[in-house]
Amino acid sequence: MDRLWTPWRFEYISNVDQATSCVFCRILSENRDPDNFVLCRSRHAFVLLNLFPYTSGHLLIVANRHISFLNDANPEELQDIILMSQRCEHALRLEYHPNGFNMGFNLGRAAGAGVEHHLHMHVLPRWVGDSNFVSIVGETRVIPEELPATYKRLRPCFQTV
Repeated sequence: MDRLWTPWRFEYISNVDQATSCVFCRILSENRDPDNFVLCRSRHAFVLLNLFPYTSGHLLIVANRHISFLNDANPEELQDIILMSQRCEHALRLEYHPNGFNMGFNLGRAAGAGVEHHLHMHVLPRWVGDSNFVSIVGETRVIPEELPATYKRLRPCFQTV
């Protein structure tokens, strides 16, 4: 039997149902952006690396306000999230040169939201052929880059975008 070691997932797995506060609200209130992999902040949203990415460069755009659904957001928040998605697309194109993107929201636990009560948008760079036998047959994601390396690559892109 082959083994794929992912020790960073243990903290998530062992605490997923024990969280007493919102991870995004905690990150929003802290002044530790590099530790939390926050790439940029705006008036109504912030961008950070997904700690459990599907691909290298998997970003999250998170509403500053603790709201669950798009219907709860005001027009300024919605506009800011979409403008941040443009910044993410631009930064990822500059640094990773993907062939395309998946962008979207998982609203509610049934839709796959890992943090179901705080609105956030996923931005995933995609490449032709990035789904290989390991992810299709083995149902395992292989991420070729560690989060600190991804952060180091993308942070300058957000400072100039």
